[in-house]
Amino acid sequence: MGIKVIAKNKRASFDFSLEQKYEAGMVLQGTEIKSLRNGKVTLSEAWIDIDGQGEMWAYNIKIPHYEFGNIHNHQEDRKRKLLLHNKEIVKIWHQMKTQGLTIVATMIYFKGSRVKLEIALAKGKKNYDKRQDAAKKDVERKLQRKQYD
Repeated sequence: MGIKVIAKNKRASFDFSLEQKYEAGMVLQGTEIKSLRNGKVTLSEAWIDIDGQGEMWAYNIKIPHYEFGNIHNHQEDRKRKLLLHNKEIVKIWHQMKTQGLTIVATMIYFKGSRVKLEIALAKGKKNYDKRQDAAKKDVERKLQRKQYD
């Protein structure tokens, strides 16, 4: 079972400190799968919510229309149901409410022939946190350069 990454949300690790990651399946239509196989998806504005019935939904995942589709093509920005066990959803919901975390989509990929969405519990970063992270990366780069010199 190979993993083929379709898209990553690089903005998520910049704006949030990612705490715990989960793998979720997605309920998709046929033309959405064909668009994903072409590598067309945008995760940058995606967000996840848990509704009153205990179901998890992904919003704003932009999967463009399949170019060879017909009148039965999918809507680009419809909400999509995520497939997780009830215990996992309850655990995520409790962590969200008690620790003030949010759920972000970090990566979408094929695992075998199935589409999986990697989601993460995350805490928002302040501007000074982002500056500290950038400073740490600069120091690490300088150290790496000095090792090769």
